[in-house]
Amino acid sequence: MDARFDMSDVRRLQRHLARSIPVVRRDARAVTMRGAVNIKRDWQQNARQTAPRHAPLYPGSIGFDLAGFGPDLWMAIIGPDKGGPQGALGNLLEYGSVKNPPHNDGGRALAEELPRFEAQLALLAERGLAWGV
Repeated sequence: MDARFDMSDVRRLQRHLARSIPVVRRDARAVTMRGAVNIKRDWQQNARQTAPRHAPLYPGSIGFDLAGFGPDLWMAIIGPDKGGPQGALGNLLEYGSVKNPPHNDGGRALAEELPRFEAQLALLAERGLAWGV
């Protein structure tokens, strides 16, 4: 019985991953940014349709920040800027109160973007792992 092991495929995979990982990291940031822009835009559009007449500036207060945690983790924080015009109404408009029903503008925007976002991340992972084809 021969106990030798051919490492050539393992080395080839190692080289492929070394080249792929920086590309996937860069593209993951771009996918997160695109998803945040889409959610922000849809949230603003939903808010324009449902915001009460006494809150006409509220949709303009919706924005996002992109935060990176090391080279591999990106997070977008999306919602109304409480310091902006009528941004402090965000909780009341989004979640409602005893006397006002919730609008769920952000929740609907997130639900619409989630399948597209997940599909793009899956595509990134697939491209990053595809080798030797």
